[in-house]
Amino acid sequence: MAENQSSEIERVDTLLDSSLESVDAAEAAVLDVAGRMGFDEDDMHAVGMAVRESMVNAVVHGNRYNARKKVHLQVYQANDHMSIIIGDEGEGFDMSQLPDPLAEENLLRQSGRGLLLIQAFVDEFHLGKRNPSGTEVRMVKYLANKAN
Repeated sequence: MAENQSSEIERVDTLLDSSLESVDAAEAAVLDVAGRMGFDEDDMHAVGMAVRESMVNAVVHGNRYNARKKVHLQVYQANDHMSIIIGDEGEGFDMSQLPDPLAEENLLRQSGRGLLLIQAFVDEFHLGKRNPSGTEVRMVKYLANKAN
């Protein structure tokens, strides 16, 4: 894992295998930065869950466990927040085509709530296409004691 440190901003930028083992590695890397930044236990849990859900989506739905494809993890630390970007090398998808996880017919389904959960765990959430292919999730979590 590549890490560049300065007094104000830290950056983690790494490529991970398309395997479920990479989910743990990504969570550990992000929580390491979050812990050093001073995130409290609740926010650490929220960030960890958001990263896990994003990584599972990238490995399972984006890259479809394809060993030739990677998941790109980037973490940026600023004074009052951290930004996390997770991108896969899949075919991408149209978010408007996803079923509403809160619709009555979907409430008892075992899957389909990942993006909804991610949005609940972070302060900012953006989903977009990755160049040249794939999907990219951008998340921001603010330090509770420094948020506006």
